[in-house]
Amino acid sequence: MIHTTAIIDPSAVLADGVRVGPYSIIGADVIVGDDTTIDGHVIIKGPVEIGKRCRIFPFASIGDIPQDLKFKGEKTKVIIGDDNTIREYVTINRGTAEGEGTTSIGNNNFLMAYSHIAHDCKIKNHVIFANGATLAGHITIEDYAILGGLVAVHQFATIGRNAFIGGCSAVSQDVPPYCLAVGNRARLHGLNLTGLKRAGFSAEAIRSLKQAYRLLFRSNLTLKEALSQVVQTITDSPEVDHLVAFIRGSKRGIHR
Repeated sequence: MIHTTAIIDPSAVLADGVRVGPYSIIGADVIVGDDTTIDGHVIIKGPVEIGKRCRIFPFASIGDIPQDLKFKGEKTKVIIGDDNTIREYVTINRGTAEGEGTTSIGNNNFLMAYSHIAHDCKIKNHVIFANGATLAGHITIEDYAILGGLVAVHQFATIGRNAFIGGCSAVSQDVPPYCLAVGNRARLHGLNLTGLKRAGFSAEAIRSLKQAYRLLFRSNLTLKEALSQVVQTITDSPEVDHLVAFIRGSKRGIHR
């Protein structure tokens, strides 16, 4: 299970079924859950918690200090959930004191090669990062979002659930849930219809989202007026309720 060339700190805790490949280094204050596989040449520096059944491919770096000039060596951490795939050369940095001290990744996420998760990011569940997708600090990615290859996201931005960001896009503001965004700077290009259908959204839910999208982004109403109109005309739609709450809660403003 543990290759003879791997270096494991005595304080690291490896649960049942954990595999560690050749030349990997697991530092102090690292906890790894059941049946997780760590391939060769991986570096994990604690404090880091990794859940069950994850697969970490060669040359990934998890838990190193943040790329933040304000960081002064505070004890911060990375928390990773269950069933995540972390491909080659992925980098995941620890949090900072300014950002509550934690970089977190939920469950069932797929991080392709060379993607980067900076300090204090919050990645929810079932998120896909294509090769080279890059997050600055303090970013939140909601469930089932997909980032195309070489996407770059500005610090403090939020990507809504089931959103799709096209490859090589530069995202400087929040991307609303269920939407398709692409470009430098990114602009909305309708709903992520293919993604919504694949995710099993009902025809009724998609119709409601289309109606809301037209009011919010294709009408001559101000955003405040459009939000009011959506709330008044579209009821009993959890998806539209989430879309409205997301926009109202945006701090960076939203791509339109």
